[in-house]
Amino acid sequence: MKKRFNAVVTSDKQDKTVVVTVSESKSHPIYKKRYKVSRKFQVHDEKNQAAVGDMVEIEESRPISKHKSWVLVKIISKAEG
Repeated sequence: MKKRFNAVVTSDKQDKTVVVTVSESKSHPIYKKRYKVSRKFQVHDEKNQAAVGDMVEIEESRPISKHKSWVLVKIISKAEG
């Protein structure tokens, strides 16, 4: 089963590629304090439709290039402004 994440687009400067940030909250095993962890992925966007600030859904795929192995599934919400 392929992994799926909801993420925010942080860069759309490359052709057919967007950089997204996936954020999640984790809890420390001993101290129980909550903290945020972020990961960045380069995602294949065939139609260049995502823009900075958009909330998108991404899915794992076969390697497309050296750094890209994720594809854009859909845009959940557009950025305001």
